[in-house]
Amino acid sequence: MVSRSQATCQTGWREALAASLVEVDELLELLGLRRSDIPDLAPHSTPFRLRVPRGFAALMRPRDPDDPLLRQVLPLGAEAREVAGFVTDPVDDAGAARGHGLLGKYQGRALLITTGACAIHCRYCFRRHYPYGHEARPEAALEAIETDTRLTEVILSGGDPLMLDDARLGALIARLAKMAHLRRLRIHSRLPVVLPERVTPELIARLAGTRLKPVLVIHANHANELSAASAAALAELRRAGVTLLNQSVLLRGVNDGVEALHALSERLFTCGVLPYYLHQLDPVRGAAHFEVGDEEARALIRALRAQLPGYLVPRLVRERPGAPFKLPLDAEPDGLPMARTAAG
Repeated sequence: MVSRSQATCQTGWREALAASLVEVDELLELLGLRRSDIPDLAPHSTPFRLRVPRGFAALMRPRDPDDPLLRQVLPLGAEAREVAGFVTDPVDDAGAARGHGLLGKYQGRALLITTGACAIHCRYCFRRHYPYGHEARPEAALEAIETDTRLTEVILSGGDPLMLDDARLGALIARLAKMAHLRRLRIHSRLPVVLPERVTPELIARLAGTRLKPVLVIHANHANELSAASAAALAELRRAGVTLLNQSVLLRGVNDGVEALHALSERLFTCGVLPYYLHQLDPVRGAAHFEVGDEEARALIRALRAQLPGYLVPRLVRERPGAPFKLPLDAEPDGLPMARTAAG
Protein backbone atom coordinates (compact mmCIF):
# COMPACT_ATOMS: atom_id res chain seq x y z
CA MET A 1 0.00 0.00 0.00
CA VAL A 2 1.36 3.45 -0.93
CA SER A 3 1.72 5.81 2.03
CA ARG A 4 0.47 9.39 2.01
CA SER A 5 4.04 10.73 1.64
CA GLN A 6 4.79 8.31 -1.20
CA ALA A 7 1.56 9.27 -2.94
CA THR A 8 2.55 12.95 -2.63
CA CYS A 9 5.93 12.22 -4.23
CA GLN A 10 4.27 10.30 -7.05
CA THR A 11 1.87 13.18 -7.66
CA GLY A 12 4.70 15.70 -7.42
CA TRP A 13 6.78 14.33 -10.26
CA ARG A 14 3.77 13.78 -12.46
CA GLU A 15 2.60 17.34 -11.86
CA ALA A 16 6.07 18.64 -12.73
CA LEU A 17 6.06 16.52 -15.88
CA ALA A 18 2.59 17.75 -16.89
CA ALA A 19 3.75 21.35 -16.49
CA SER A 20 6.60 20.87 -19.00
CA LEU A 21 7.14 23.46 -21.71
CA VAL A 22 5.97 22.23 -25.12
CA GLU A 23 5.83 25.49 -27.09
CA VAL A 24 8.94 27.21 -28.42
CA ASP A 25 7.58 30.72 -27.92
CA GLU A 26 6.75 30.00 -24.28
CA LEU A 27 10.31 28.82 -23.63
CA LEU A 28 11.80 31.84 -25.37
CA GLU A 29 9.57 34.21 -23.42
CA LEU A 30 10.61 32.56 -20.17
CA LEU A 31 14.27 33.19 -21.08
CA GLY A 32 13.72 36.75 -22.26
CA LEU A 33 14.52 35.85 -25.88
CA ARG A 34 12.83 36.67 -29.19
CA ARG A 35 12.67 34.51 -32.28
CA SER A 36 14.92 37.01 -34.05
CA ASP A 37 17.67 36.26 -31.49
CA ILE A 38 18.01 32.77 -32.98
CA PRO A 39 18.38 33.10 -36.77
CA ASP A 40 18.15 29.34 -37.49
CA LEU A 41 15.15 28.68 -35.28
CA ALA A 42 12.82 26.14 -36.91
CA PRO A 43 9.98 28.19 -38.42
CA HIS A 44 7.22 25.69 -37.68
CA SER A 45 6.42 22.89 -35.27
CA THR A 46 8.30 19.69 -36.09
CA PRO A 47 7.15 16.06 -35.65
CA PHE A 48 9.79 15.74 -32.92
CA ARG A 49 8.29 18.40 -30.71
CA LEU A 50 9.83 20.49 -27.97
CA ARG A 51 9.45 19.14 -24.43
CA VAL A 52 11.36 20.65 -21.50
CA PRO A 53 10.61 20.36 -17.76
CA ARG A 54 10.35 23.81 -16.21
CA GLY A 55 12.98 22.95 -13.60
CA PHE A 56 15.49 22.22 -16.37
CA ALA A 57 14.55 25.42 -18.21
CA ALA A 58 15.18 27.36 -14.98
CA LEU A 59 18.85 26.29 -15.19
CA MET A 60 19.28 28.02 -18.57
CA ARG A 61 20.96 31.42 -18.72
CA PRO A 62 18.40 34.17 -19.41
CA ARG A 63 18.82 36.16 -22.63
CA ASP A 64 21.55 33.84 -23.91
CA PRO A 65 20.64 32.23 -27.26
CA ASP A 66 23.83 30.12 -27.04
CA ASP A 67 23.13 28.64 -23.62
CA PRO A 68 24.37 25.01 -23.71
CA LEU A 69 21.20 23.64 -22.10
CA LEU A 70 18.94 25.58 -24.46
CA ARG A 71 20.92 24.37 -27.46
CA GLN A 72 20.18 20.75 -26.54
CA VAL A 73 16.39 21.18 -26.74
CA LEU A 74 15.63 24.01 -29.17
CA PRO A 75 14.43 22.93 -32.66
CA LEU A 76 16.56 24.52 -35.39
CA GLY A 77 16.16 24.75 -39.14
CA ALA A 78 19.36 22.71 -39.47
CA GLU A 79 17.40 19.62 -38.44
CA ALA A 80 15.57 19.63 -41.79
CA ARG A 81 18.76 19.52 -43.86
CA GLU A 82 19.72 16.22 -45.45
CA VAL A 83 23.32 15.30 -44.60
CA ALA A 84 25.01 12.24 -46.09
CA GLY A 85 25.53 9.46 -43.56
CA PHE A 86 22.92 10.76 -41.10
CA VAL A 87 20.10 8.24 -41.00
CA THR A 88 16.99 7.32 -39.03
CA ASP A 89 18.52 4.23 -37.35
CA PRO A 90 22.18 5.15 -36.80
CA VAL A 91 23.04 2.27 -34.43
CA ASP A 92 21.00 -0.40 -36.25
CA ASP A 93 18.49 -1.05 -33.50
CA ALA A 94 16.40 -2.82 -36.14
CA GLY A 95 19.19 -5.32 -36.79
CA ALA A 96 19.53 -6.07 -33.07
CA ALA A 97 15.80 -6.46 -32.46
CA ARG A 98 14.66 -9.73 -30.88
CA GLY A 99 11.01 -8.71 -30.79
CA HIS A 100 8.69 -6.85 -28.40
CA GLY A 101 11.20 -4.13 -27.54
CA LEU A 102 14.08 -6.47 -26.72
CA LEU A 103 17.48 -5.72 -28.29
CA GLY A 104 20.52 -7.97 -28.19
CA LYS A 105 23.81 -6.34 -29.18
CA TYR A 106 26.43 -7.41 -26.66
CA GLN A 107 27.31 -10.73 -25.07
CA GLY A 108 25.60 -11.42 -21.75
CA ARG A 109 23.40 -8.32 -21.92
CA ALA A 110 19.95 -7.57 -23.25
CA LEU A 111 18.34 -4.16 -23.59
CA LEU A 112 14.62 -3.75 -23.00
CA ILE A 113 12.77 -0.79 -24.49
CA THR A 114 10.27 -0.16 -21.69
CA THR A 115 8.51 2.94 -23.06
CA GLY A 116 8.78 5.51 -25.81
CA ALA A 117 8.11 8.40 -23.44
CA CYS A 118 10.73 10.91 -22.26
CA ALA A 119 10.57 13.89 -19.92
CA ILE A 120 12.74 15.93 -22.27
CA HIS A 121 13.23 15.85 -26.04
CA CYS A 122 16.94 16.11 -26.79
CA ARG A 123 17.47 17.21 -30.37
CA TYR A 124 20.42 14.81 -30.88
CA CYS A 125 18.49 11.75 -29.63
CA PHE A 126 19.58 8.66 -31.56
CA ARG A 127 16.08 7.19 -31.18
CA ARG A 128 14.15 10.25 -32.31
CA HIS A 129 12.90 8.23 -35.31
CA TYR A 130 12.52 4.87 -33.49
CA PRO A 131 9.21 3.07 -34.22
CA TYR A 132 7.97 2.84 -30.63
CA GLY A 133 5.13 0.44 -30.03
CA HIS A 134 7.23 -2.74 -30.21
CA GLU A 135 7.18 -2.80 -26.40
CA ALA A 136 3.41 -3.40 -26.45
CA ARG A 137 3.88 -7.04 -25.33
CA PRO A 138 6.43 -6.86 -22.50
CA GLU A 139 5.47 -10.36 -21.34
CA ALA A 140 6.92 -11.86 -24.52
CA ALA A 141 10.18 -9.95 -24.00
CA LEU A 142 10.39 -11.12 -20.38
CA GLU A 143 9.84 -14.72 -21.44
CA ALA A 144 12.73 -14.38 -23.90
CA ILE A 145 14.98 -13.03 -21.14
CA GLU A 146 13.91 -15.82 -18.81
CA THR A 147 14.81 -18.56 -21.28
CA ASP A 148 18.17 -17.08 -22.32
CA THR A 149 20.43 -18.22 -19.48
CA ARG A 150 23.48 -16.67 -21.15
CA LEU A 151 22.27 -13.27 -19.96
CA THR A 152 23.66 -11.82 -16.74
CA GLU A 153 22.46 -8.22 -17.10
CA VAL A 154 19.31 -6.51 -18.31
CA ILE A 155 19.38 -2.86 -19.35
CA LEU A 156 16.14 -0.88 -19.09
CA SER A 157 16.02 1.82 -21.72
CA GLY A 158 13.54 3.75 -23.82
CA GLY A 159 12.48 6.46 -24.16
CA ASP A 160 13.19 6.68 -20.47
CA PRO A 161 12.37 3.74 -18.18
CA LEU A 162 11.80 6.03 -15.19
CA MET A 163 8.74 7.38 -17.00
CA LEU A 164 7.09 4.20 -15.73
CA ASP A 165 5.41 4.70 -12.38
CA ASP A 166 6.84 3.03 -9.29
CA ALA A 167 4.29 0.21 -9.23
CA ARG A 168 4.88 -0.78 -12.86
CA LEU A 169 8.63 -0.41 -12.61
CA GLY A 170 8.68 -2.33 -9.33
CA ALA A 171 6.71 -5.21 -10.85
CA LEU A 172 9.19 -5.36 -13.73
CA ILE A 173 12.19 -5.38 -11.37
CA ALA A 174 10.59 -8.08 -9.21
CA ARG A 175 9.98 -10.25 -12.26
CA LEU A 176 13.59 -9.90 -13.42
CA ALA A 177 14.90 -10.63 -9.91
CA LYS A 178 13.24 -14.05 -10.02
CA MET A 179 15.43 -15.06 -12.97
CA ALA A 180 18.37 -16.80 -11.30
CA HIS A 181 20.83 -16.24 -14.18
CA LEU A 182 20.58 -12.45 -13.94
CA ARG A 183 23.05 -10.60 -11.71
CA ARG A 184 22.70 -6.93 -12.55
CA LEU A 185 19.95 -4.48 -13.42
CA ARG A 186 21.05 -1.40 -15.32
CA ILE A 187 18.76 1.57 -15.87
CA HIS A 188 19.59 4.34 -18.34
CA SER A 189 17.70 7.50 -17.42
CA ARG A 190 17.88 11.26 -17.83
CA LEU A 191 15.15 11.91 -15.27
CA PRO A 192 17.37 12.28 -12.17
CA VAL A 193 18.98 15.17 -14.07
CA VAL A 194 16.03 16.85 -15.81
CA LEU A 195 13.19 15.86 -13.43
CA PRO A 196 14.78 15.00 -10.05
CA GLU A 197 11.32 14.86 -8.44
CA ARG A 198 11.06 11.41 -10.05
CA VAL A 199 13.47 9.96 -7.47
CA THR A 200 10.79 9.03 -4.96
CA PRO A 201 11.17 7.05 -1.72
CA GLU A 202 9.26 4.20 -3.39
CA LEU A 203 11.66 4.15 -6.34
CA ILE A 204 14.65 4.06 -4.01
CA ALA A 205 13.06 1.24 -2.01
CA ARG A 206 12.49 -0.78 -5.16
CA LEU A 207 16.11 -0.41 -6.24
CA ALA A 208 17.52 -1.04 -2.78
CA GLY A 209 15.30 -4.06 -2.20
CA THR A 210 16.14 -6.15 -5.23
CA ARG A 211 18.72 -8.94 -5.13
CA LEU A 212 20.02 -7.67 -8.50
CA LYS A 213 22.89 -5.22 -8.26
CA PRO A 214 21.37 -1.91 -9.41
CA VAL A 215 23.33 0.39 -11.71
CA LEU A 216 21.90 3.72 -12.81
CA VAL A 217 23.50 5.41 -15.81
CA ILE A 218 22.40 9.03 -15.92
CA HIS A 219 22.85 11.36 -18.86
CA ALA A 220 24.28 14.83 -18.27
CA ASN A 221 26.20 16.74 -20.93
CA HIS A 222 27.03 19.94 -19.06
CA ALA A 223 27.75 20.81 -15.44
CA ASN A 224 24.93 23.37 -15.40
CA GLU A 225 22.39 20.53 -15.75
CA LEU A 226 23.22 19.15 -12.32
CA SER A 227 21.16 21.32 -9.98
CA ALA A 228 21.03 21.14 -6.20
CA ALA A 229 17.82 19.11 -6.55
CA SER A 230 19.55 16.63 -8.87
CA ALA A 231 22.49 16.36 -6.49
CA ALA A 232 20.13 15.59 -3.59
CA ALA A 233 18.29 12.92 -5.62
CA LEU A 234 21.57 11.29 -6.66
CA ALA A 235 22.79 11.31 -3.06
CA GLU A 236 19.66 9.40 -2.01
CA LEU A 237 20.25 6.81 -4.72
CA ARG A 238 23.88 6.40 -3.75
CA ARG A 239 23.01 5.94 -0.08
CA ALA A 240 20.65 3.17 -1.17
CA GLY A 241 23.55 1.29 -2.75
CA VAL A 242 22.91 2.18 -6.38
CA THR A 243 26.06 2.43 -8.53
CA LEU A 244 25.93 5.78 -10.37
CA LEU A 245 27.59 6.38 -13.73
CA ASN A 246 27.21 9.10 -16.34
CA GLN A 247 27.31 9.01 -20.09
CA SER A 248 27.50 12.15 -22.18
CA VAL A 249 27.36 12.93 -25.85
CA LEU A 250 30.00 15.24 -27.33
CA LEU A 251 27.97 18.07 -28.84
CA ARG A 252 29.05 21.10 -30.87
CA GLY A 253 28.14 24.25 -28.99
CA VAL A 254 27.32 22.39 -25.78
CA ASN A 255 30.40 20.68 -24.31
CA ASP A 256 33.01 20.77 -27.10
CA GLY A 257 35.61 22.49 -24.94
CA VAL A 258 38.07 21.33 -22.27
CA GLU A 259 36.67 23.77 -19.71
CA ALA A 260 33.12 22.44 -20.12
CA LEU A 261 34.17 18.79 -19.95
CA HIS A 262 36.42 19.45 -16.94
CA ALA A 263 33.60 21.20 -15.08
CA LEU A 264 31.20 18.36 -15.90
CA SER A 265 33.52 15.68 -14.51
CA GLU A 266 34.12 17.67 -11.33
CA ARG A 267 30.43 18.33 -10.83
CA LEU A 268 29.56 14.68 -11.43
CA PHE A 269 32.06 13.54 -8.83
CA THR A 270 30.68 16.05 -6.34
CA CYS A 271 27.29 14.42 -6.93
CA GLY A 272 28.72 10.92 -6.35
CA VAL A 273 28.67 9.95 -10.04
CA LEU A 274 31.61 8.63 -12.06
CA PRO A 275 32.09 9.72 -15.68
CA TYR A 276 31.65 6.60 -17.81
CA TYR A 277 31.36 7.31 -21.53
CA LEU A 278 31.72 10.36 -23.73
CA HIS A 279 29.94 9.25 -26.88
CA GLN A 280 30.71 10.53 -30.30
CA LEU A 281 27.42 11.65 -31.81
CA ASP A 282 25.35 8.86 -33.32
CA PRO A 283 24.69 10.02 -36.91
CA VAL A 284 20.94 10.36 -36.57
CA ARG A 285 19.04 12.35 -39.18
CA GLY A 286 18.44 15.89 -37.95
CA ALA A 287 21.47 16.16 -35.65
CA ALA A 288 24.43 16.77 -37.98
CA HIS A 289 24.91 20.32 -36.67
CA PHE A 290 26.03 18.85 -33.32
CA GLU A 291 28.88 16.81 -34.82
CA VAL A 292 32.46 17.15 -33.54
CA GLY A 293 35.24 15.51 -35.58
CA ASP A 294 37.20 12.57 -34.20
CA GLU A 295 40.55 14.35 -34.14
CA GLU A 296 39.08 17.30 -32.27
CA ALA A 297 37.42 14.87 -29.85
CA ARG A 298 40.71 13.05 -29.21
CA ALA A 299 42.48 16.35 -28.59
CA LEU A 300 39.86 17.25 -26.00
CA ILE A 301 40.36 13.97 -24.16
CA ARG A 302 44.15 14.34 -24.21
CA ALA A 303 43.81 17.81 -22.71
CA LEU A 304 41.36 16.52 -20.13
CA ARG A 305 43.78 13.76 -19.11
CA ALA A 306 46.42 16.40 -18.42
CA GLN A 307 44.10 18.13 -15.96
CA LEU A 308 42.17 15.36 -14.18
CA PRO A 309 42.86 12.01 -12.50
CA GLY A 310 42.09 9.07 -14.75
CA TYR A 311 38.90 8.09 -12.93
CA LEU A 312 37.36 11.46 -13.84
CA VAL A 313 38.12 11.16 -17.57
CA PRO A 314 35.30 9.45 -19.49
CA ARG A 315 36.11 6.97 -22.25
CA LEU A 316 35.63 8.48 -25.69
CA VAL A 317 33.65 5.91 -27.69
CA ARG A 318 31.52 5.37 -30.74
CA GLU A 319 28.79 2.81 -31.22
CA ARG A 320 29.21 1.12 -34.57
CA PRO A 321 26.44 -1.20 -35.87
CA GLY A 322 27.46 -4.84 -35.56
CA ALA A 323 30.51 -4.23 -33.36
CA PRO A 324 30.69 -6.44 -30.25
CA PHE A 325 31.44 -3.48 -27.95
CA LYS A 326 31.61 0.32 -27.89
CA LEU A 327 34.67 1.26 -29.93
CA PRO A 328 37.22 3.36 -27.99
CA LEU A 329 38.45 6.38 -29.94
CA ASP A 330 40.86 7.84 -27.39
CA ALA A 331 43.55 5.13 -27.42
CA GLU A 332 44.40 4.52 -31.06
CA PRO A 333 43.94 6.68 -34.18
CA ASP A 334 41.25 4.50 -35.72
CA GLY A 335 39.54 3.56 -32.46
CA LEU A 336 40.63 -0.09 -32.63
CA PRO A 337 43.42 -1.75 -30.63
CA MET A 338 46.64 -2.08 -32.58
CA ALA A 339 48.37 -5.44 -32.91
CA ARG A 340 51.36 -5.74 -30.59
CA THR A 341 54.49 -7.81 -30.94
CA ALA A 342 55.63 -10.20 -28.21
CA ALA A 343 58.27 -7.63 -27.21
CA GLY A 344 55.63 -4.90 -26.99
